Amino acid sequence: MNVLWNKLYDSMRERGYFTGFMVDAITAIDVALWDLCGKSVNLPIHQLLGGSFRNEIPAYVSGLPEKEMSRKIERAKQWKREGFNAIKLHLGYGVYEDVDIVSELRERLGQDIRLMVDAHWKYTVPEAIKMGREFEKLNVEFLEAPTLPEDVEGNVEITRSLDLAIAIGEAKRTKFQFKDRLVKRAADILQPDVGRVGITEMRNIAVLAETFGIPIAPHLSVGLGISIAATLQVSAAINNLYILEYQPSVFPTANKIVNNSLVCEKGKYSLPDGPGLGVNVNETYIRENCSETVLIR
Repeated sequence: MNVLWNKLYDSMRERGYFTGFMVDAITAIDVALWDLCGKSVNLPIHQLLGGSFRNEIPAYVSGLPEKEMSRKIERAKQWKREGFNAIKLHLGYGVYEDVDIVSELRERLGQDIRLMVDAHWKYTVPEAIKMGREFEKLNVEFLEAPTLPEDVEGNVEITRSLDLAIAIGEAKRTKFQFKDRLVKRAADILQPDVGRVGITEMRNIAVLAETFGIPIAPHLSVGLGISIAATLQVSAAINNLYILEYQPSVFPTANKIVNNSLVCEKGKYSLPDGPGLGVNVNETYIRENCSETVLIR
């Protein structure tokens, strides 16, 4: 697959295309070919990638979509009762408001819940550093997307200024983009999205990151059935997996797109053990309800 990926990528390089929709198209082809290959030899993709380091993938809950703080706290406690001990908050409302939200959650939930924060690129470098120092006091595990993804040097400054881990990468699509950020130490955790980079390039990025001692926490926000299955296959086969995103609001729809259900319970995804991706597309549902673009994203 690496040969095919490079041939497809090289075909557009001389025209100045290095990322974006061109790589998204390669990703769709790449995932489909891995699935076909696995099904043709009756092996799951993680076996084709060299075997699995794990059969269950650790997961964090992505978001507490409640406006009132009391309901956010109750939702978090419910997840804890269901066996999830890690939650990422989607913030970016302003430095002081974000800190107040995390502070109240930490006070009400205690220290046995792992809290992460996604700032959605909302802050300047000084703002991100100021906010990050407050998050350090609250035992926040990582700060995701603190400033603009194009600002490599800004992310370097934030990472160097904080003991709190900085996580970036959902917007990037190739090992070439991640290489610059690794060499400059622009993050402590990388978050490539299999739905954007594909299986072949995801493994390449993970291996590259491993040489720098950097873990991978795959981004999996609005990815649906095929994207989730592909992410699980790669997550099982990489040595430096950190944790995987779980979107409860997306999961029911994701499972409608595949015939065999994906499972995330008690803080862990189960690894599909069928051939290829371990799932099959529900073609009837796709034809009746979805556009062609929904399979990967």
